[in-house]
Amino acid sequence: MSHTLGARQAQKQKTRRALLDAALELLEGQSLSSLGLREVTRAAGVAPTAFYRHFRSTADLGVALVEEALGSLHPMIRTTVSAAGDSEERIARAVGLIAGHVDAYPAHVRFIARERHGGVRPVREAVREQLARFAGEVGEALAGDPVSAGWSEDDRLMLAQLYVDQMLVTASLFLEALEADADPRERERVTRLATRQLRLIGIGRRHWLDGPAGGGRSAP
Repeated sequence: MSHTLGARQAQKQKTRRALLDAALELLEGQSLSSLGLREVTRAAGVAPTAFYRHFRSTADLGVALVEEALGSLHPMIRTTVSAAGDSEERIARAVGLIAGHVDAYPAHVRFIARERHGGVRPVREAVREQLARFAGEVGEALAGDPVSAGWSEDDRLMLAQLYVDQMLVTASLFLEALEADADPRERERVTRLATRQLRLIGIGRRHWLDGPAGGGRSAP
């Protein structure tokens, strides 16, 4: 009996995986708002009725893709932030991590870049909620960094959001270079730009409390 249940569960997971993979592949060339249920099931090789055993709608499927895509980005976000100090070696490692992730998961990066401001509201909200959760976790991590001593919680969260946004922007730029099959110099340009941007954030972070403009405390 347990073997039968295990086989059914395995088949259920296989079908769900096929639907997610089919949708992700179809979304290479279109937005989620234009994706049809039958189009997904045909690509996945399952009956349309099977779709509803896993998802309520294509929007629900899109939310599942958000969770999967940002789940794959989560370790990179934390590593990027932890490496985003003023050390050139740490910044280079962070930028390299982003570039490598785009090379490994271009479809996931493309999906988030497109649907973050797309036309399917539940998916937009899911992206926003996931990124807010990331920013909150990064803000907590920054609280333990000596550079953040004296910062208010609001300012740490602002910095965390800046790091998360910067990671997404950099990933999008690397994706554009990858999709265009551009001259290697374009990838090098993105690398230089991302490095300078992280360096600028690091400089600003170190001097945030130096004067009245700093939000954490007033200058003596």
